[in-house]
Amino acid sequence: MLIAAIVVLGVGTYSMRLGGVLLRGRLELSDRLQRLLPMAAAALLAALAGTAALMAGTEFAGAARPAGVLVGGILAWRKAPFVVVVLAAAGTAALLRLAGLP
Repeated sequence: MLIAAIVVLGVGTYSMRLGGVLLRGRLELSDRLQRLLPMAAAALLAALAGTAALMAGTEFAGAARPAGVLVGGILAWRKAPFVVVVLAAAGTAALLRLAGLP
């Protein structure tokens, strides 16, 4: 049963991607919509990152996780190395949790 589900999901994913390639020449998008699509992708990514930073399941994650994400975001914005960004974000969250913040 599990193998069948994996195969069905794989075929569905491949079909959707192939459909985009095959229909690209047939679908006409307005200039305004073509300018908005990259911004929509960025907005979707920002919403996903915000949700992951603030929520743990269906509840608020507490103050430590958003603080760690904020530290990591600032370091990434300042072009710090990736390892430094991850360690600083995790360290910030860990220290705040050690101090008693949820």
